[in-house]
Amino acid sequence: MRILAELNEAEEELIGRTVILTDGKAGSIEHLSLDDIHGLRISIVGHDGRWPISMIKNIER
Repeated sequence: MRILAELNEAEEELIGRTVILTDGKAGSIEHLSLDDIHGLRISIVGHDGRWPISMIKNIER
């Protein structure tokens, strides 16, 4: 239950925020998910795929 509560909190904090990834992709976070290997992953509007949260270089408010 603790993991789901933390995921919910992360969603409230991050969804809709603009990010720049270390590979140069940028956009608004549209979805967060959990992955057994990488942990928290993000999906960005306008880009196909999901990236580990560790790839975030910059977050705009």
